[in-house]
Amino acid sequence: MRIVYMGTPDFAVPALEQIAKQHEVVGVFTQPDKPQGRKAVLTPPDVKVCAQKLGIPVFQPESMKTEGAISSVKELNPDCIVVAAYGQILPKAVLDIPRYGCVNIHGSLLPKYRGAAPIQQAVLDGETVTGVTTMLMDVGLDTGDILMTAETPIGQNETSGELFDRLAVLGGELILTTLKQLQRGELTPKKQDDALATYTTKLDKSRCPIDFSQPATVVHNQVRGLSPWPVATTQIGGKRLKVHTSRFTGGSGKPGTVLSVKPLIIACGQDAVELLEVQPEGKKRMTAAAFLAGHPLSVGDIIG
Repeated sequence: MRIVYMGTPDFAVPALEQIAKQHEVVGVFTQPDKPQGRKAVLTPPDVKVCAQKLGIPVFQPESMKTEGAISSVKELNPDCIVVAAYGQILPKAVLDIPRYGCVNIHGSLLPKYRGAAPIQQAVLDGETVTGVTTMLMDVGLDTGDILMTAETPIGQNETSGELFDRLAVLGGELILTTLKQLQRGELTPKKQDDALATYTTKLDKSRCPIDFSQPATVVHNQVRGLSPWPVATTQIGGKRLKVHTSRFTGGSGKPGTVLSVKPLIIACGQDAVELLEVQPEGKKRMTAAAFLAGHPLSVGDIIG
């Protein structure tokens, strides 16, 4: 099939690589380059870098709703448009172009976790199973008919970043099967049950501060769900400390109390968490042991 691919972050790269092996990818649409870092270096999206390595023409319209963007898609004459974390809403004028429709790869088992941060929210909520869904796109937000799904368990200590990488690969595998069966007419689209739908929003730093009065499971899920970004935080000596990884453990005490320093265990509202990797202000990520070597804490100290 002639495929137009639309995606932006690293999550969308494995699917593009897999599709390019079996289909003719005639164009890739991705978000415009953006400044990154303290020096605001103009940086291309991961999908653009991948497409250029594969020798595929790249398009970076500010909006897919302009006549120019819509005309670009029409001129490519795709049989199918595949979308994965593109970051733009496609107008009906684009959705109606390909004969096999527009297929989205979504990082959850729809209708649960529609929206911008399905992978992170599943971890934040302590889900034990998630997956990817391929769906026919419509004008709504992740509301289209489901084509196929693939499930995977979520590890007890797995971060959203680690799950993100696994689901990206799983999505790449699922889209190949979906396209094959779609072309053969072997798929029956299934309507979503809107009554079961849940929605996610983009993450921001307002969700970072840890409240140790919460149960340890909630704190641990917060650390996992916000890793690698925007990262859970606490306060020690008036300075912010990022917490990258943790582990649920037993223990009791006033919330925020240091129960042990080898390993570093902090009491929560129920049970406790072990802090594994942290990052002081202006420093690199390090183990809790390395942090304590330069920032001594004692059993009974209160953090947060």
